[in-house]
Amino acid sequence: MEPALYIVATPIGNLGDISRRALEVLSGVSCIAAEDTRRTGQLLNGEGIKTRMVAYHEHSAPQVAEQLASRIADGESVALVSDAGTPTISDPGYRLVRVIQDAGLRVVPIAGPCAAIVALSAAGLPSDRFAFEGFLPNRGEARRRRLEQLVATDATLIFYEAPHRILATLEDMQSVMGADREGALARELSKSFETIRRASLSQLCDWVREDANQSRGEIVLLLSPARAEQDTTIDPALGELLVGMAEHMPARQASKLLAAYSGVRSRQLYDFLLERRGE
Repeated sequence: MEPALYIVATPIGNLGDISRRALEVLSGVSCIAAEDTRRTGQLLNGEGIKTRMVAYHEHSAPQVAEQLASRIADGESVALVSDAGTPTISDPGYRLVRVIQDAGLRVVPIAGPCAAIVALSAAGLPSDRFAFEGFLPNRGEARRRRLEQLVATDATLIFYEAPHRILATLEDMQSVMGADREGALARELSKSFETIRRASLSQLCDWVREDANQSRGEIVLLLSPARAEQDTTIDPALGELLVGMAEHMPARQASKLLAAYSGVRSRQLYDFLLERRGE
């Protein structure tokens, strides 16, 4: 094959989704740079591919990328694969791409599955504009701050999430974005237990809370775009309750608690408190 770095998308679940071109590349390159050589090895063994592999992942030293670039410069060809899906998407492979490009060498993308796009295609949410946010912060406070920054985004938002955090993330989304904000949960895409559900955030929270199976496997979360115009007024009775709560706890905590009760966004309640205190 021509000397180049080939970005090869591999199946996210169903092995039948691998393309003929991807198999030709994986069979023909000099070596495969894999995020997890054991997982990629299972795919290669199933297809009878004997191409040798080298590990390239988040913790690889910069010298590994330089060595791969040198091999391509010497006339070899290298394929880059991730655990599943399209490499460099929420994946450290982009660093290798930069090294190859900066060396004046060729980078060739081999099209294939990407969990974010697969989920978007079946979510039933607007797809004319979307923003991929990858993984949210692990810790609750940092996660809520990031969601507050995204609350007014007028595009469908796409996230990856770990199974053990899915309920906490949905609850934070409900608190920050509002209980009625529409979302979608796509789980185990292209696998035997594939599940795709579109509903309000409050309904998704209840569903995951009541069914432990929804906290398993690979998960993509999507949120509908913010409404172009939202009513920012707070019901007087709700406002007085919020003010009273804020006398006994921090404003953010009061806003979060009342948001879960009322369905009003916690950021909207928090801004109301700040305005009241500034009067």
